Amino acid sequence: MPTIELFDTTLRDGTQGEHVTLSARDKGRIARRLDAFGIDVIEGGWPGSNPKDQAFFDDARTEEWPHAALCAFGSTRHASNAPANDPNLQALIAAETDVVSIFGKSWTLHVEQALGVSLETNLDLIRSSVAFLREHGKRVIYDAEHFFDGYADHPEYALRTLRAAAEAGADTLVLCDTNGGSLPHDIHEVASAVHSDVDTTLGIHAHNDGGCAVANTLAAVRAGARHVQGTINGLGERCGNADLCAVIPDLQLKMGFECVDADPLSDLVDLSRFTNEVANLDPDDGAPYVGRSAFTHKGGVHVSAVMKEPSTYEHVAPDAVGNRRRALVSDLSGRSNIRYKAEELGIDLASDDAAQAVDRIKELEHLGYEFQGAEASFELLLRTLQDGMPRFFELERMRVWSGQDEAGSQTVEASLALCVQDQRRLAVAEGDGPVDALSNAMRDGLKTFYPPLTSVRLTDYKVRVLTPQDGTAATVRVLIEHSDGTSTWNTVGVSENILDASWQALADGLRYFFFHTDGAAAHGNDPAVTA
Repeated sequence: MPTIELFDTTLRDGTQGEHVTLSARDKGRIARRLDAFGIDVIEGGWPGSNPKDQAFFDDARTEEWPHAALCAFGSTRHASNAPANDPNLQALIAAETDVVSIFGKSWTLHVEQALGVSLETNLDLIRSSVAFLREHGKRVIYDAEHFFDGYADHPEYALRTLRAAAEAGADTLVLCDTNGGSLPHDIHEVASAVHSDVDTTLGIHAHNDGGCAVANTLAAVRAGARHVQGTINGLGERCGNADLCAVIPDLQLKMGFECVDADPLSDLVDLSRFTNEVANLDPDDGAPYVGRSAFTHKGGVHVSAVMKEPSTYEHVAPDAVGNRRRALVSDLSGRSNIRYKAEELGIDLASDDAAQAVDRIKELEHLGYEFQGAEASFELLLRTLQDGMPRFFELERMRVWSGQDEAGSQTVEASLALCVQDQRRLAVAEGDGPVDALSNAMRDGLKTFYPPLTSVRLTDYKVRVLTPQDGTAATVRVLIEHSDGTSTWNTVGVSENILDASWQALADGLRYFFFHTDGAAAHGNDPAVTA
């Protein structure tokens, strides 16, 4: 099985993406996960450009890296400097990495207008820079910047830049689609031509400005490239880099190349989510292979088929990359969706109950309910249909008051009359808004009866107007997330009254928690009705 060298540039090119900021410590955390996953070369940054990248390399020298080689990034020397006096090349030496990657110009437009030097001088910049780094014992990966644009403009000169790097000792020549606008057939044609012209190992570095970075990377590998550069989750400047979370499984599971061992490949989802978490970025649910929706089925026909044979609607097994299969419940659902979800929840659902659940869900979704993002409410619905939900509490009366004093200070107060365990309980609380006040009043009224409630917090609140044409009488849908510090769950409420919709979601959130808290179900066993 042919092998691919994986070169990750999340810590360098990835940080050039909008909204991506990593401290030196963040870089270290991600680098350790990349090393454990099986990445061969980790490009840590440009030590000559900023103190943060230099700090990363300083810290990295004190650690062991069982698998990966760390790599410092820079450019060829400045035309006015000899290699030994060039600050950029000196910074690469000072980083003390075994591997360095340097970029040079392949496109005559950049040579003559951006650098302002002759074509021959540019070849000397490449040749002398690579040779200097090789003299200092570095493995040199040469990034041919704008190679595909340069090749289209002047193919012979673009090839001469590669030959200059190879002759000076670069052991890998990386063809860079820096502007990201090339198409797969162009990449394959050019990479094939280069592969037949040079003996040095070829690599590919693709950007995603045309939406083809992954496809372009695969095309280059088909043409002979054996070194692949990219970032986790496709992070990077403008539209990002080739997403290694798609490239790696495509190469390994579809094209027969060895990138990483099978066990680490099943950690791909965790690596993707960890990187997003450290970078403080929201995950992309629709990302291939690693997204939450990558193996999620909504249509009833799909779910029915997948339950019989997963390959009917799944191109690979979800666990191959550490993902899992999910079935959504909506007005498109059939009995197969309901039975699948019930099995996930450990609910033994009879055929009649499944049919009743389908009818009820379609009725509720017609009213505006949505259970795809409120699986806790869906579980309560199933258990209620089976008369399996205790009556933890009931609302007798709710009142919310909002006022402002002469100084402009706002006060919001909620009062509740609740029936709990055959007792009537009055609760009053203030909050930062009406929903916060309601939540505080509920907690105050119920905590004596259900002590575990002290660990529960409302962590997210979303409102969507479903019928804006109705103005102030519009129907709204409220989605609420609760957490006990260990797990989170989501519930939904719908009404023309935003406080009523909020109450539904709040009440379902606490009922769900009580049901799943050890011993809580013992507090009641009468069926309760919930949306």
